[in-house]
Amino acid sequence: MDAIEFVTRYPDYFTQLEAVVKPGHLPAIKKLRTLDPHNIVKPEHPFNSEAKAVGVVFRLFVWQLKPVYK
Repeated sequence: MDAIEFVTRYPDYFTQLEAVVKPGHLPAIKKLRTLDPHNIVKPEHPFNSEAKAVGVVFRLFVWQLKPVYK
């Protein structure tokens, strides 16, 4: 998987995440959806698997929640 595929699938990753998180965390996902995926990965960034790409989105989500749990 390359960066172009990541950009294309980016919205789908949030759909997957929304299916498994608490409703109270949905605003964090909504905010992350506004990020431009082109600014998250460089064009030459390869992913070893789709799981690695999903991991990038998951880490963004966790970082978004850090202030809530401090």
